Amino acid sequence: MNIERYLRLIAGFFVMASTALGYWVHPGWFLFTAFVGLNLFQSAFTNRCPVITILQKLGVPSCESRMRTQA
Repeated sequence: MNIERYLRLIAGFFVMASTALGYWVHPGWFLFTAFVGLNLFQSAFTNRCPVITILQKLGVPSCESRMRTQA
């Protein structure tokens, strides 16, 4: 898997988990859902995302580097 797929996996997990916690535990968890959505929204315009920085430091390959090795 590449970094973009991991990002979608992590964001989807956070949204699903915080929605479930907001429904069954406390409605305040819906604020975390909004935070994840806001972060995805701003990253579309700024091309910066904290999760991608963390994944890069962990050595997860990006889509571009994977394409270079296959060519």
